[in-house]
Parts: sequence; C-alpha cells; structure tokens
Amino acid sequence: MSKLILVAVGGNALIRAGQKGTAQEQFENAVETALAIVRLIKAGHRVVLTHGNGPQVGAMLTRTEYAAAHAYRLPLDCCVAATQGEIGYVLQYAMWQAMQQEGLKVPVVSLVTQVLVESTDPAFAKPTKPIGPFYTKEVAERYRDLFDWAIVEDSSRGYRRVVSSPEPREIIELEAIQACVDRGLVVIAGGGGGIPVFNDHDLSKGVEAVIDKDHTSAILALQLKADIFAIATEVEKVCLDFKKPTQREVDCLTVNQCRTHIAAGQFPPGSMGPKIHAAMVFVEGGGSEAIITNHEHLVDAIHGQGGTRIVRDT
Repeated sequence: MSKLILVAVGGNALIRAGQKGTAQEQFENAVETALAIVRLIKAGHRVVLTHGNGPQVGAMLTRTEYAAAHAYRLPLDCCVAATQGEIGYVLQYAMWQAMQQEGLKVPVVSLVTQVLVESTDPAFAKPTKPIGPFYTKEVAERYRDLFDWAIVEDSSRGYRRVVSSPEPREIIELEAIQACVDRGLVVIAGGGGGIPVFNDHDLSKGVEAVIDKDHTSAILALQLKADIFAIATEVEKVCLDFKKPTQREVDCLTVNQCRTHIAAGQFPPGSMGPKIHAAMVFVEGGGSEAIITNHEHLVDAIHGQGGTRIVRDT
C-alpha cells in the first residue's frame, strides 16, 4: 500500500564524524540516503525530505567572516536559505543518479522554505544556540557592540555567537509543497528547520535565529497528513542508559513512556531529546507513528523491521 513518508535526514547524512566536510565527502555520503529513498519509491511510496544544515551554515558564516573586507556579509537567515539550496542540490543530484540506475524518472525538487515564528517567543529573550566560528575576546566584544550579537565564552576555544531557537508555528510554503506532493514529485523542504520569519510586514531585515529541524519536520508531516514520520539519525534504535554499561535498545515507546524517560533524564536536549520531542508532536497531533533509526535501516524500519517506533498510548 502506497504511503506518504516524511524523512527527516540527520546532519550525519552528509558530513560524518571525523570528516572535514568537503564537497566531495558530502556528495559521496549523499548516495546512501539517495539509495534508501529510491527503495521507498520503488516500493510505491511518496517521499518528502527535510534535512539539517548545522555544519554547512557554520562553514558559510566562517566564509562570510573571512571575506568581510571584500564582500557583503550574509546574515544568518540568508545563510540558512543558501544552504537549503546547497544541500538540496547535493541530495537531488544523488537521487537523480540513483534513479537512473533503477530506470526511474521521478522528478525531485528543492524548495526554499520559510517558517513562521512569533516575535514574542520566550526564546528571543535568551539566545542559546551557538553558531559560526570562534573569536578572540576583543573581536567578540567588537561584534557584540557593532551587530548587537549575544556572545558566550567557551573556556577552551574562545568566544562564540549564540542565537535564539524559537518554536516553529507555520510552514509558509505549505501549499507549494503539497502541490508538488500531489503531482508525485519527491520534495526536499524545510532545510535546517526552515528560514525563520515574522509576520510583521518589515521588509528591511530577516530573523537571525535557528529552528529545530526535527520540530519543523514534525509539523510539516502533520500538515501534509503523512502516514509515517521517520527521523534518520546515527543509531539504529533509541537507547536507554545511552553509553552506560546498562545501555539497552528500545523497539517501541508510547508517548507517556517518552515523558517518563525524559523526566528521568534519559533523552538530553543536545542528543536524542529533540528527536523524541518531534516524534511526540507528530503522534499527539494525530499522526499514526514516528520512527527513529539510522540510514542503513531506514527502509526496513519503515516496513516494520527495525528502528524504534513512537506510538500513541492505548
């Protein structure tokens, strides 16, 4: 039976641990994701992809910094937009090549995606998300005064800019994404959580913030009425007591079980926490099930063999 599947591709899909993150490495790493998506298409499913962009945005901000004396600076929102195009192209190219090998001709399109956030979101009062390169104290203080940046100190590496991470409220390009899905296209959207925007009619500047890509992906999956929301990450299954002697894999979690484990500190914010939260958002919002697994087991997990499923409480 054909299903609409939204796959949130993790940051490790293009840049693996220990790699420099070169363009060649990203092209090579994209092949694995492309082959998984092609297998889903061959099985008759429709697919929407979202993706992270943390390393790519960091690299772009670093380029902007080094080129500041010769070219205009790119604000963060423009960097998010640019990396949506960059990563979308890499994934499109890999899928095009993979589909040619299988004799498939399914169009793939990447959509620059804006996401509405509220200017009253409490996150804007306390920026916490580090981005961009490290600076000396003198440079950091100058940028703080010049650009009104929030700066934090990393005792071992220097000073770094932090920005807000507001909650996503609405996918601005939803109708365009839906139209592409209805026509049978593979859609790549919501890259990096989307470009945050205010509905304040101020055309003079964008919103320099970052949105959690898994949360945006959950909302998009709900609004598209996806049958399955799959989050591709580094592990085959969610683990309790991660990296401890008592570590154990979990095949299935209900929403209430997720809440219990979060309260016990099992899923920290910088690790599995955002993925579990996004899965809960999807299931509580009316979605049937969410799946968390790695790229190697993605197709098998979607077909009921592997991964960790997050489901409603019976």
